[in-house]
Amino acid sequence: MTAPHGLRFAFGTLTVLPVRIERWDREAARTGMSCAPVVGLVVGLCAAAAGGALLVLGGGALLAAVATAAVPAVLTRGLHLDGLADTADGLGSSKPAEDALRIMKQSDIGPFGVLTLVFMLLAQIAALSGRYAAGWTEGALAATVAAVTARTAMTLACRQQVEPARKDGLGSAVAGSVPERTAWALAALTVLAAALGGALFGPYAAVHHALAALAGLAAAELLLRRCRARLGGVTGDVFGALAETAATTTLVALAIT
Repeated sequence: MTAPHGLRFAFGTLTVLPVRIERWDREAARTGMSCAPVVGLVVGLCAAAAGGALLVLGGGALLAAVATAAVPAVLTRGLHLDGLADTADGLGSSKPAEDALRIMKQSDIGPFGVLTLVFMLLAQIAALSGRYAAGWTEGALAATVAAVTARTAMTLACRQQVEPARKDGLGSAVAGSVPERTAWALAALTVLAAALGGALFGPYAAVHHALAALAGLAAAELLLRRCRARLGGVTGDVFGALAETAATTTLVALAIT
């Protein structure tokens, strides 16, 4: 499997960009999900560009933050946010795993899902607004680091020993496809890249951004463990929830100075 095939799998699966997936097998899944952080980089840069454009037009930090938070939702058709809401409903129910999975698969959103969506989006916008208030570069870097961290969390959830909760869907296609060493190496690379980006603003900022990325990955890992224990594995909804959790945690950590 060459890198171009893997990138097509990653962008075709994780975004709405018009990319044709030529292969849908375990090798494609392994390479594609290993490329997920690259997808995060593109999504983050697009989000930062939208926020920067509104700042240039005089929209202010808050409006720039709203635009930045909206771009990833648009580029994923809102699937990650939908996965977050469905996972919250499933985990919030007192039902056994099979019934919780059934709840997650339903098209409607329950109270747990609504509340989780509202507070997550508010946290993202508030954190981004604070970073944009400090300057466009700070906001752009925060958006990019959060997006890359979010997709790296998905790569970690695809590592070996992580099982799918269902026999169909995206979870079954990619769960356990990425070797352990590759997944953790990409996680370390993400933290290092965050530190290098923060280094543009000094040594303290380098440590701050690295810790923020690490916090995002840690929060996603805790959620992953909860889903494995509660649901028996991962689903496509869980992947969306992991991405949003990692992104939100990263942004909140960056907002705390």
